[in-house]
Amino acid sequence: MSHLQIILPFGIPPAALAPDLQRALLAPSLRTPALAKLLTCATQGKTELAADFARLLPHEAWLAGHFRPETRMDTAHANSSLPNPRLCSPANTHAKMQELGLTVNEGYWFTFSPVHIHIARDHLVLTDQRRLAIAEQEALTLFQAAAAMCAELGKTLLYGDAKTWFLRADDWQHLQTSTMDAACGHNIDIWMPKGEQERAWRKLQNEIQMLWHIHPINAQRETLGQNIINSAWLHSGSAALMLQAKHFRSDADLAQVFAASQREGASTLVLDGFLEPALNSDWSYWLDAMHSLEDQWCVALLQALKDKQIQRLDLVFSDASSLTTFSLTPRHLWKFWAKPTLTPVFSLPQNNSEESA
Repeated sequence: MSHLQIILPFGIPPAALAPDLQRALLAPSLRTPALAKLLTCATQGKTELAADFARLLPHEAWLAGHFRPETRMDTAHANSSLPNPRLCSPANTHAKMQELGLTVNEGYWFTFSPVHIHIARDHLVLTDQRRLAIAEQEALTLFQAAAAMCAELGKTLLYGDAKTWFLRADDWQHLQTSTMDAACGHNIDIWMPKGEQERAWRKLQNEIQMLWHIHPINAQRETLGQNIINSAWLHSGSAALMLQAKHFRSDADLAQVFAASQREGASTLVLDGFLEPALNSDWSYWLDAMHSLEDQWCVALLQALKDKQIQRLDLVFSDASSLTTFSLTPRHLWKFWAKPTLTPVFSLPQNNSEESA
């Protein structure tokens, strides 16, 4: 059976803006007819609600397998002293290291991400790293300074790329950490690593912040009007490379995705075009992402269902606190009497608010 799952992080709009955003997609006529047809014909599944202050977003939890019962990760945790994966950023640092050509055979490693933290009136806010431009030479220079500081405390820091470094901290393996996207835009106190060694991390973080604060790299960035690189975010700790289900990204070729679903029986595609604009409250950009979804994917997906190239299609929409799946088979398209509408997704914010109240 050819089964394609498409994950759409932040494809659910905020309740306060949903009516206006939906109207924008209706002027002067329905701008996303293929998506509307898919949603209207689909069967809406159960909405999964995230716990308050969850340290990973619903789509991140879905990709880690936490919404599927008896997953390998959850079963493994039953006899483990490590942080519960449902309550922590995914344990995928070793996978990231492998992607960047790094291999380590021992130790507990975290992803160590250089970031900009905004100083608000009475708290600190983590900003979106995607919008923090870091030149390679800037990153290498700041990395070398941070690596020396880590070495003084008996920790090893490795360079992956300009925005992705890796810290070995065997004695910190019990820390509960948050993904950057879960913490983005929030008071960082809530999302900072928690556990027995949290003070040790904060000490290292503070030392690095002071070191970078006076660094010429940041002085130059301020002169140029750029956000300074003033802190680091620790997350995604792992003890070994874990087998993870492969998924395609938005730069994948459509034919390649279809072929994989037919060859392997099921495939997953993550279309994250809504993620950055939602985290940064850039709703015109969010609407652009909706148009791109229609033009680049939904038209072809609708045709593939009609041609029975796909036997089942799941559209998995999420926001910061919930996740809902819309499922279709070719037979669902027989609902010729149903008028295409985006309401199934745009009504989710209100429905979820009532359900969680």
